[in-house]
Amino acid sequence: MNDLKITIIQSSLHWENKEMNLIMFSQKINAITESTDLIILPEMFTTGFSMSPKKFAEPMDGTTVSWMQEKAKEKNCVITGSFICEENGNCFNRLVWVKPDGSYSTYDKRHLFRMANENAHYSAGQKRIIVELNGWKICPLICYDLRFPVWSRNKLVQGSKEETYPGYEYDLLIYVANWPEVRSYPWKTLLLARAIENQSYVVGLNRVGSDGNKIYHSGDSAMINARGEIISKIEAQEESTETITLNHSELLAYRKSFPATLDADAFEITN
Repeated sequence: MNDLKITIIQSSLHWENKEMNLIMFSQKINAITESTDLIILPEMFTTGFSMSPKKFAEPMDGTTVSWMQEKAKEKNCVITGSFICEENGNCFNRLVWVKPDGSYSTYDKRHLFRMANENAHYSAGQKRIIVELNGWKICPLICYDLRFPVWSRNKLVQGSKEETYPGYEYDLLIYVANWPEVRSYPWKTLLLARAIENQSYVVGLNRVGSDGNKIYHSGDSAMINARGEIISKIEAQEESTETITLNHSELLAYRKSFPATLDADAFEITN
């Protein structure tokens, strides 16, 4: 199994200004000199956490996805992040997983943040996705999803040998976010919990800076191994880009030595 190189871009965002954000992220992506397999951008990276979807929503063949396809091809890697998408008359906080060949997968945010009335402006997603990259299985989620462990839960693949790959449903859990500093303690704590309980690498990528509602974000982005150890060195409060290599052999060895998932409760999610 190959290792996986992941690049996270912890950045401020230009409030509800798609053009400026795409210019900014183009510059940040172009500045990445080392090879990488995956570049992760924040939640709603073209607008910030806006509750004006009718004004800023785009279709899947719009500017943002086209830009992501262009950048993925240029850097020969996957690019992911969420934006405001309109489809069949509904608006979604949609994560797009774009491959270098232009193909993509999508995930619509399941848990909408009612304290900001996100549930009044967006439609909730109904299905999780598992994507593959370099043999890794990856589950990408969005911000408030972090608070709901059942939705994030890793499971053994039915009929597989639990001690060997691909016995687990995923190897890496990703959260892209606009998570305010005032709740940074839950953010940092729950990222650790999700890694430990799911015996998986976890990447949490959050923005920094104030948005148009004067809500401040401290970043606190992190990459965490299955033991719950932070393996990234990115600093809070700062705009920064970091690339880390994740080791699958290390993950598999830990799962074999401490197979807690064998004792997990079976369940099914119903809508």
